[in-house]
Amino acid sequence: MALNKTIKRELEVAFSKHAQPMWMRIAKYLVLGSVVYFFWSSKLLWVILLVVFALGFSVHFWYRYKTGGWTKSYGGWDYEKNKPMDR
Repeated sequence: MALNKTIKRELEVAFSKHAQPMWMRIAKYLVLGSVVYFFWSSKLLWVILLVVFALGFSVHFWYRYKTGGWTKSYGGWDYEKNKPMDR
């Protein structure tokens, strides 16, 4: 039960319109698209993608830790704007 609740909360945060500003989402996908475009034929593509994925994963879990599982405000995360739907 607790795992389902955790996964549900992670998905709510991931798809929240308030969790990340639109400019950040656009910039994120532009950078990702540019990396793939410029390094497509390079042997470094998968190394770069792995590093970017690891950094993103690390930042995600750092924020998750600092917000107590998305239950407190921290940095750019505002808990009041992103409360779970079932509360």
